[in-house]
Amino acid sequence: MQQQADQIIQTLKSKGLRVTPQRFAVYANLLGRYDHPTAEEILKDLNQAVPTSSQATVYSSLQALRQANLVREVLLEEGVRRYDANVEPHHHFRCQSCGAIADIPWQALGPIDLSRLSSAWDVAGYEVTVQGRCDRCQRPA
Repeated sequence: MQQQADQIIQTLKSKGLRVTPQRFAVYANLLGRYDHPTAEEILKDLNQAVPTSSQATVYSSLQALRQANLVREVLLEEGVRRYDANVEPHHHFRCQSCGAIADIPWQALGPIDLSRLSSAWDVAGYEVTVQGRCDRCQRPA
């Protein structure tokens, strides 16, 4: 446990971030999750343990972590910003029934030929969102 805490502190410092208790807590929370939570879900999680975090603090911590490329913002549904500590290239699956989100390894999908897009676009990258029903929602009731 202490080794993980030391690793988080070192990672934050290596990115030039000041290590605050709130920033540490937000990053540690994201590292332990794979469900791509919203800022509100992170806040709820943090306040269950120690009810001292504010929404503004969580948002400012997420912004600092994003700018340092330690977390990424994921937009998988209209108007909902989710966060992911997996900053390696990957795609996502989103269940249309329950809303569950899962990572899809980058190599699982073939490459997309970006040269076929309009030459007027300056494409920086892409990720694919696959939608359907997860295994839990496919089971008969």
